[in-house]
Amino acid sequence: MTQMLTALTLTLALALPAASEAACFVEYKAKRDEPLKLQYGIAALPVAVCPSRDSAAAQLGPRLDRAGWTLLTVQSLSTAEPTAKMKANAGEFYLRF
Repeated sequence: MTQMLTALTLTLALALPAASEAACFVEYKAKRDEPLKLQYGIAALPVAVCPSRDSAAAQLGPRLDRAGWTLLTVQSLSTAEPTAKMKANAGEFYLRF
């Protein structure tokens, strides 16, 4: 019984950090006025928002607003790590918000 409890504890200890790192990667477009600036970025949000663009926008919009940006659109949602090309395209706005 002790061995089984130890094995279960070890399994949970290894699984919990991975679960807490789970993220939903959100590709978005935003703007800033006067002068007009456009932004493409990728943000990491809790994985629970992935099924819905509306819930992703509800969480991301206020983050952008605080920095003077207005969310225009949520392009896509994914739990997969963004590709190197996507990261390069997002540039300084990769995981900034």
